[in-house]
Amino acid sequence: MSKYMLIMRGTDESNAAIMANFEELAPRTFSFIEELVKAGVFLAAEGLDTADNSVVVDFSGEAPVVTDGPYGETKELFGGYFLLDVASKEEAVEWARRVPAVRGSKIEVRRVAGDDEKPLGGDV
Repeated sequence: MSKYMLIMRGTDESNAAIMANFEELAPRTFSFIEELVKAGVFLAAEGLDTADNSVVVDFSGEAPVVTDGPYGETKELFGGYFLLDVASKEEAVEWARRVPAVRGSKIEVRRVAGDDEKPLGGDV
C-alpha cells in the first residue's frame, strides 16, 4: 500500500461555487468520506481557511520575510486534501474522480514519499 494525497485546488470562481452550494456539497462530501472509510483507505481529510487569512514566509532573500497572504498568483489555491492509503496511483486516481467537486476545481494526485526515500527526489 502507498499513501496518496488528493490535493484540492480551486479558483476564486470554483471556491465561490462551493460556498454557494455548501448545503448540497457537505452531505455528499461526508458520504464520500464514509465510502473511503468503509473501503479501508481513509487516513485523513482537512479543508483550509481562505487564503486571505494566510501568512507567507518568503525565503527568497537573506532573511525570511513575513507578509500577509495569499501567496503569489491566486488562480489556483490549495483548499484542502484527502490522504488515502491505496494499492496504486491508479486506485488513487479512481477515488479522486469520485470526489464531490464543482466545475472549475482540480484535484492533484500525489504520492507521499516513504520514510526511506529522499525528500523532493534529491540528495539530503
